[in-house]
Amino acid sequence: MAASDMLPHGALQGVKVLDLSRILAGPTCTQLLGDLGATVIKVENPKTGGDDTRQWGPPYVMDADGQQSDLSAYFMAANRNKRSVAIDIATEEGQQTIRRLAEEADILIENFKPGGLAKYGLDYASLKEDLPGLIYCSISGYGQTGPNSHKPGYDIMAQGFGGIMSLTGEPEGQPMKAGVGIADVMCGMYACIGILSALHHRDKTGEGQQIDLALVDAQIAWLINEGVAYLNTGQTPKRRGNEHPSIVPYGVYETSDGHVILAVGNDSQFRRFMEFLKLEGLAEDARFATNPARLQNRDALNAILIPAVQRFTTDTVLAAMEDRKVPAGPVQTLDTLFASSQVDARSMAIGMDTAAGPVKLLGNPLKFSRTPVTYRHAPPACGEGTGEILSAKHPFEPS
Repeated sequence: MAASDMLPHGALQGVKVLDLSRILAGPTCTQLLGDLGATVIKVENPKTGGDDTRQWGPPYVMDADGQQSDLSAYFMAANRNKRSVAIDIATEEGQQTIRRLAEEADILIENFKPGGLAKYGLDYASLKEDLPGLIYCSISGYGQTGPNSHKPGYDIMAQGFGGIMSLTGEPEGQPMKAGVGIADVMCGMYACIGILSALHHRDKTGEGQQIDLALVDAQIAWLINEGVAYLNTGQTPKRRGNEHPSIVPYGVYETSDGHVILAVGNDSQFRRFMEFLKLEGLAEDARFATNPARLQNRDALNAILIPAVQRFTTDTVLAAMEDRKVPAGPVQTLDTLFASSQVDARSMAIGMDTAAGPVKLLGNPLKFSRTPVTYRHAPPACGEGTGEILSAKHPFEPS
């Protein structure tokens, strides 16, 4: 579709989001909503300098005078398309201001400990009678109920409690977390799905509701096939490094100059792979001819494949697998990733201008034919929009 056929705003234009969350799960959700066109007001505590992640650096954006701003890379990763207001909710004035903003909002999202906002009269129970249409999303470590509901939530704790760390890492090594805060990110994505579902229900019925979302619950749901396999067999899965529980060969293999990913998904692909390695006899060997047989004889097959693949360069293996239509790929570092034409073609790195100077950010992966994502507001300094927003008759009106 031509650019002229696209609308100049996102699909969620007119949706108003009051963001009382911080760190990563909640901000990931509200950034997604903002990218889709929603107006997001981010509330930050002026006594602490705002969102915790503002201090999670380096790197930071340095202003024109060489001074460090409060824009860390971590903060900027989840806080574009928002305007920041500095409000102390521990004060009566701050509480009244939040109530005023909530009266105009469609959605409120928070990640205080369960019960943490009740003392300020800002929990769902305190707001729902006056604001029956409000969608109130509560994110916490373990949820609003259960014996662990009082415990704080951190990404690594959720990965550990939720079982994913027990599946990640080398078989004889330590349990390993993912390289980024995936428990937070996935929780934020579930929150976005839940909020949009609740918004659809409210548009039909007028009813708001509370969404109770836990980092640990989201991480348990993320166990997918391994979790279901355990529930149906009672057998605790083991760490396999980069190998697959159900497919062989599948994983990362060392080459003469690096590494290559191979995902040989069926027997015909395996035969073509063996032709490249000049090991055609293995495709006829009863131990390796079928995927179930290869699973049973994983170690024996790897003892042959590992040194065989090491004879070739990464580029040679990738080109040969492309010619033979066998799934393979590189293990890219971020310098090669962001220099690739694929990233450029998909606009997965973007530039924006903050008050402290120009920055580069990750692009949104959603590509719409009619209502594209928009990048309207760069990550803000703490409280950058306080005066403008709080003095406005309608604070959520786009600036």
